[in-house]
Amino acid sequence: MRRFDGTDLLIATHNHGKLVEIADLLSPYGVAVSSNADHGLPEPEETETTFVGNARIKAHAATKATGLPALSDDSGITVDGLDGAPGVYTADWAETSNGRDFVKAMTRTWDELESRRAPEPRLAQFRCCLVLAWPDGHDEVFEGVMPGRLVWPMRGDQGHGYDPIFQPDSFEQTFGEMDRFEKNRISHRADAFAKLIEGCFA
Repeated sequence: MRRFDGTDLLIATHNHGKLVEIADLLSPYGVAVSSNADHGLPEPEETETTFVGNARIKAHAATKATGLPALSDDSGITVDGLDGAPGVYTADWAETSNGRDFVKAMTRTWDELESRRAPEPRLAQFRCCLVLAWPDGHDEVFEGVMPGRLVWPMRGDQGHGYDPIFQPDSFEQTFGEMDRFEKNRISHRADAFAKLIEGCFA
């Protein structure tokens, strides 16, 4: 496991909220973060069929373009009754001509489960893959998982994406009903980041 011993880290994203969240997590370790937007980098095309594959594309494109170590993530939801779909295409299922519509995506997901007569409980997992890449081509991979089940109808207006139909294991609330600080404490992303911190920073 390679330790991160620098002071500057590029977060391979254009999402300002994600940048702030990661900056907060890494602040105890004296790391200064910047984003793809700060360096004028385009979003690379995500052509892989796995979370780790797409995270690697983003991290290595960013480190190659700037010479800085780069951290990327790829995440989504996998549904057992749909053979792991939507998976890496989670955001694609929400795409419309007017932007992303996750109500549409959640409805499609449930309708497909119904059409397959998928048995209850309808198990699903939120997954997050982090890749920390260095300019010499080395990378470290950390994967986080939050297992749970899908419920219907949608419940709660907190969070985003599939949160209103995802009920994590050992909880009665969906992510959509849960306080965001509680959700962030137990989420797939928190799981992956805990492994990253332990492996490369702590």
